[in-house]
Amino acid sequence: MSKSAKLAVLGSINADHILNLAHFPRPGETVIGEQYNVAFGGKGANQAVAAGRAGADIAFIACLGDDAIGERIRAQLAQDRIDTASVETVSGEPTGVALIFVNGEGENSIGICAGANAALTPDCVARHQQVIADASALLMQLESPLESVLAAAKIARAHQTQVILNPAPATSLDDELLALVDIITPNETEAESLTGIAVASDDDAARAAEALHAKGIATVLITLGRRGVWLSEQGKGQRIAGFTVKAVDTIAAGDTFNGAFITARLEGKSLHDAVRFAHAAAAIAVTRPGAQPSVPWRAEIDDFLLQQG
Repeated sequence: MSKSAKLAVLGSINADHILNLAHFPRPGETVIGEQYNVAFGGKGANQAVAAGRAGADIAFIACLGDDAIGERIRAQLAQDRIDTASVETVSGEPTGVALIFVNGEGENSIGICAGANAALTPDCVARHQQVIADASALLMQLESPLESVLAAAKIARAHQTQVILNPAPATSLDDELLALVDIITPNETEAESLTGIAVASDDDAARAAEALHAKGIATVLITLGRRGVWLSEQGKGQRIAGFTVKAVDTIAAGDTFNGAFITARLEGKSLHDAVRFAHAAAAIAVTRPGAQPSVPWRAEIDDFLLQQG
């Protein structure tokens, strides 16, 4: 890349309230949980932290509430090597909140209240457009207003900044936005939402990737959970297997993958090697509870890869 390998992340910040349960409650059912804790999360912040800890030169565009937990989150982001100058504090709004249940298999079910995240408007994006213009890559998700994601993608395209979109949570997206995306990283559910193709096999993943290529996206990574990632570049696809570990909690595994992947790409790693690096980061994350507390540092990822040979 021609710029200085700087990363911009645009996205959400939440305080995660996490409760472990034997199983998810059915309608009308009360389930007694354990190990309740509050951790910092939000898909944007998780991906920013993953990139920062993996070694990226990163700036974050986001909004926090004017509350005590917002101040604590800002301080933590700085400790995670993130430039927070473009993280705005929104008067009169609380920091975003996520209520998370984790079942006995490490799966999660999440409800979100946007709070200050709703203030990440196109006007807010415009105030920080220089951050995007100066970056080599812009990483975004879909917990921010869609009009703001589109506005940021347009700024990025105008300044030759590569756009990486993690289309989570799953929702339908206009072709106008997708045409501005260089790399897209859906999971199986998100790929089906975007293409109408249920991804239950490698052949399905290849067809879904082709549908996304047809919308103008050069590189497609469909994350397949334990099976790894389907990587397709300009129509040429392969599945890259992940690492086998004992999963404790899958919260932020995808976010960790995304942050680590783009960090590796900005360092000049090939797509294949960047996916392997990201697999290692995500594998470490799922062996630990919580969102940002589970995200590994660079030395841990490198050590893990050395152990795998």
